[in-house]
Amino acid sequence: MGWFLTLFLFLLVSYSTACDRCVHQSNATHYHYDVPASYGSTCGYGKLEFELSKGYFAAVLPSLYKQGASCGACYKVRCKNKTLCNPMGSKVVVTDIHYNNGTDFVLSKKAFFSMALMGKTQQLLNIDTIQVEYKRIPCEYKNKNLLVEIVEWSHKPEVLAIKFLYQGGQTNILAVNITQVGLEKSWRGMIRNFGAIWYIPNVVEGALKLKMMVASGYNNNKWISTKYGIPADWKNGNIYDTGIQIKDHILENCPPNKCGDKPWK
Repeated sequence: MGWFLTLFLFLLVSYSTACDRCVHQSNATHYHYDVPASYGSTCGYGKLEFELSKGYFAAVLPSLYKQGASCGACYKVRCKNKTLCNPMGSKVVVTDIHYNNGTDFVLSKKAFFSMALMGKTQQLLNIDTIQVEYKRIPCEYKNKNLLVEIVEWSHKPEVLAIKFLYQGGQTNILAVNITQVGLEKSWRGMIRNFGAIWYIPNVVEGALKLKMMVASGYNNNKWISTKYGIPADWKNGNIYDTGIQIKDHILENCPPNKCGDKPWK
């Protein structure tokens, strides 16, 4: 009976501090442009980087980048300078990595100045580094399914490389499997190349189906299968609709007072 009571109290304490994601304190700086100056960002979104983020993009430290697993993740970043900044902050999409240990985020100019109070934009932009608090939030793309783009260096039958676009929810894609439509007992694992790009050598013929492993809830992983397949006549640069939306959330147990006030979305 004693062990049951101990377990119950442990769970009670754990869930009493549970929230969707913890709030973190750090610093942020900014790029000096609104639109990506080049399309060499490590997530590999190319010319779609601006479309995905609407200009609200960010580079993050390796610990947040997670070897590319966090590409496409959404964060709310809030400036703590109350004389220059509004309380709402800015929502950004992760598109790149950076290695400045003094800041967790390098924000696009648009994302940075959107945190300014009215009439304080230039004053805020004149500051190189600001104190911020941030939290991961769900990505929401209204009326947008998860899309798959065939990467330009794919070549039948040697290699197929894909990138995921409009990944919703608040989770990372941890693994990707692929098979020929109709042969769902013969899945093969794809390899993360870099960022949001996955590839597989020796491509099988015919239409292809994908399934992705994502984290969901507390330390739970689940597989999600695409509704539509990649057609047998796939072509480089084409974008295909998976027919699904990822809406899962990763949940955390946070220290007291680290869940943040509302709203964060």
